[in-house]
Amino acid sequence: MPKNIAPEPAATPTPAAAAHADDLAAFVAASPSSFHAAAEVARRLEDAGFTRLDEAAAWPAPAGGRYVVVRDGATIAWAVPATATATTGVHVLGAHSDSPGFKLKPKPTTGRLGWLQAGVEIYGGPLLNSWLDRELVLAGRLVLDDGSTALAATGPLLRLPQLAIHLDREANEHLALHKQAQTQPVWGLGAADSADLLGELARGAGVDAARIRGYDIVTADAARGAVFGRDDVFFASGRLDDLASVHAGVVALERAADAHDAGHIAMLAVFDHEEIGSATRSGAAGPFLADVLERVWLSLGADREQQLRALAASWCVSSDVGHSVHPNYAEKHDPVVRPLLGSGPILKINANQRYATDAAGAAAWNGWCDAAGVTSQEFVSNNAVPCGSTIGPITATRLGIRTVDVGIPILSMHSARELAGVSDLHDLARVAETFFRA
Repeated sequence: MPKNIAPEPAATPTPAAAAHADDLAAFVAASPSSFHAAAEVARRLEDAGFTRLDEAAAWPAPAGGRYVVVRDGATIAWAVPATATATTGVHVLGAHSDSPGFKLKPKPTTGRLGWLQAGVEIYGGPLLNSWLDRELVLAGRLVLDDGSTALAATGPLLRLPQLAIHLDREANEHLALHKQAQTQPVWGLGAADSADLLGELARGAGVDAARIRGYDIVTADAARGAVFGRDDVFFASGRLDDLASVHAGVVALERAADAHDAGHIAMLAVFDHEEIGSATRSGAAGPFLADVLERVWLSLGADREQQLRALAASWCVSSDVGHSVHPNYAEKHDPVVRPLLGSGPILKINANQRYATDAAGAAAWNGWCDAAGVTSQEFVSNNAVPCGSTIGPITATRLGIRTVDVGIPILSMHSARELAGVSDLHDLARVAETFFRA
């Protein structure tokens, strides 16, 4: 097991780690919403030789095949070895495509006093203050009158302007935003009845705004991810929770799927709606993963008993971000177990099973890290600070699959722009590739 001592200071990231961070910045830029992230995962894997499947069509016998399927803002992809049988298990890396922020309400074009504003609702649990004074994009899906879907994204369009210190001399002492009155971003000047925010999205998507019958549109930070700090050890970006894990999984599956000959099916499962509880058709509490697994095993000729045997031989690694020790708030962390950004991926542990890790999972994770030549750290919460949760316990409960919770340590979790270690990002992908090949 990793030692509960202060980690060594992070070394200068390798060229491979720097290249990984640059590719992650491009991935995040292409994925401003969960729907864009699902499409980008599918695009990258199709470019790598995966076949896109339709849930409404028959699926081929998968032995020796590589496939990807998209359901709304979720994606599942897998590589089946040529030697697969009806009882071949699966190694699933699970992650999620959504992030905290804001979502457009009905009748989103609003405004007052000559300002155009966007009517938004808070999605998940964002650090509201972090969204102030940033250029924001709108992105998501538009559903048209014929039932078709168009992905839409604007350039920098919105901003939540902060009140000047001169008008609130005590702002530095008590700044807290009213969740309705003070979170409506501006996007132009003029009268609301003469503007159309959905029209802006429609133009970018190349569709007629009059054809829009429904939409799922969220905000995202417009700034591209950036490497910085002494020796370029830091990486800052929006949506690292949890696109850092999604990207690591895509990179790992691309590499591992090439001539995949392990004794199991390698699978990446990217779910939507983790930030709001996962209880949707494309969330981890929904049937998506179970549906895909059943269809894969059925196509291998498995009956119900054989499917259960295959599931018992399977693993799920639930990958999501966790907290690095914060130098300004040390009292918020466990006094002994203090993972440090830049010192390796983390194994997430909670006595009350808010994380699914148990002794067997810890042993398996540390074995995969050893095989990849990666140092891992442990994470556990301070007893006085409530612990969050992940898709791990949901997946374990839903399927009965052996599950371990892991991730990378970050600072500023749920901020509009989060902070990670360049080397951690690359190391997570390295362990994920070992997991897929093991």
